[in-house]
Amino acid sequence: MNMNVREILENITKKHASDIFVVAGRPLTYKVSGKMHTYQEERMKPDMCRDFVTAIYELADHRDISQFETTGDDDFSFAIVGVSRFRVSTYKQRGSYSAVIRIITFTLPQPSELMIPDAVMELANTNKGMVLVTGPAGGKSTTLACLIDKINTEQEAHIITLEDPLEYLHTHKKSIVSQREICTDTENYLTALRASLRQSPDVILLGEMRDYETINTAMTAAETGHLIFSTLHTIGAANTIDRIIDAFPAAQQHQVAVQLSMVLHAVVSQRLLPTTDGKMVPAFEIMVLTPAIRNIIREGKTHQIDGMIYTSTNENMLAMDTSIFRLYQKGIIDKKTALANASNPEMMSKKIGAI
Repeated sequence: MNMNVREILENITKKHASDIFVVAGRPLTYKVSGKMHTYQEERMKPDMCRDFVTAIYELADHRDISQFETTGDDDFSFAIVGVSRFRVSTYKQRGSYSAVIRIITFTLPQPSELMIPDAVMELANTNKGMVLVTGPAGGKSTTLACLIDKINTEQEAHIITLEDPLEYLHTHKKSIVSQREICTDTENYLTALRASLRQSPDVILLGEMRDYETINTAMTAAETGHLIFSTLHTIGAANTIDRIIDAFPAAQQHQVAVQLSMVLHAVVSQRLLPTTDGKMVPAFEIMVLTPAIRNIIREGKTHQIDGMIYTSTNENMLAMDTSIFRLYQKGIIDKKTALANASNPEMMSKKIGAI
């Protein structure tokens, strides 16, 4: 295989790929709309993977590869002018160099093109509190970037983003946007978050809430009048709340539940589904905290949340199964996909059968 890595990245980007996989034992592979494609037939050998990964570090302004060589893991991003930005996760498997490269466009697509509901985008108008975007890998960063761009376009604010690594680059519009990359611009999320509170922020984007100290600091920031956006790898609002509370020692959990019930403003859970035309589309669950839901969180009755979202008359509330059913009604996804991703497949089957 011709190892002109820059040219390979450019060619695969033109194919509208989302990810590139460099793993020994199989051909160089890329993903388009959830489906895997091979770039060439030749299987990648360990020495080819090493050369490919080393070339990526050179393209990333000659980033120091020693940390990866020592620890076996590294995350960073870089750009190729006129091509795209790339988010890279390098790792070792079976002793050989490997990488997964996420392709990130320079310009943000319109929320309508991504089928992000207006109810999600309206969260950009929140004054304070915590907004969480959750779900499996894929789509969360783009949704958050769209929210940040809306604030940047419409409001005069200081927005601080703490990301690992930086993905979408925001230009200063009405707002000032300070984008900090973990390990490059600052030591870690917790240090950066604590420092950001002294930097006159109106909005803080916290790439990920990884431990209870970071969660605790984020909740304190939301409590003191800042708007905090962050992510968790959870599915559904109820699981998200349980995950946050469970991150704390048992003796603190009731106090944390009370605090969370006051500072949390909304939880958006999303997952990407395959469409009938071979692309991907997001389905959303949206929970905006009402007095009743705040009370449920305080009382530790999070198992009631799914039912409250499903039966809510609040136009900004949306159950995941409702979102999936609407996608099926519009012919965007098929019956098999709808049933496979439904929280209640039996109820989904009945609704589909009633059409």
